[in-house]
Formats: sequence, structure tokens, C-alpha cells
Amino acid sequence: MVRGMKRRLMEILACPIDKQHPLELYVFEEREEVVEGIIVCPECNRFYPIIDEIPHMLPDNLRSKEEDLKFLKRWVEKAPEKIVKEGRPFNLGP
Repeated sequence: MVRGMKRRLMEILACPIDKQHPLELYVFEEREEVVEGIIVCPECNRFYPIIDEIPHMLPDNLRSKEEDLKFLKRWVEKAPEKIVKEGRPFNLGP
């Protein structure tokens, strides 16, 4: 049973949309494990939030726009600019 987001998990994760590997990891808060952060697919520019140590690797149709935008607003200062402005499926751009 996975009890949280460990950095070594990045070795096996791929984008659920285009199967891109490796993915980029941006850590916002870390203790023994990554508590809050973002996983980014460099191929399709999708982001997957890590919330309370859990990576949310869901396809677009199962994601909550409200939750994703709330997460981006909370971490706007630490999130990659490309994701804040142009991330998929949702972003804070114009």
C-alpha cells in the first residue's frame, strides 16, 4: 500500500493522457514525503496536483475544474509559470 508521494514514484509514473515518461516534479512542501506539489507532463503541458501526499493522476474528464483552479491559486507563487498560464486542462491564464 502506498502511504504517500515518494520521490522514487516518479521513476514509474507516466502521463495518463499521452503516456509520456519521465514527468517533471515540482515540490511545494515536503517532509518525509512530498506533501504538496505538482507533476507536469512536458509533452502535453498537463499538470497533476499532489495534495496531502496523494498524486491526483486523473484524465481530464474526471478532474474538477474548481479543485484544480483552487490548487493553482494556492500555489501560484511556486508553480511553474507555464502551468499557471497555459497548463492543461485548466489554468489561470487570460
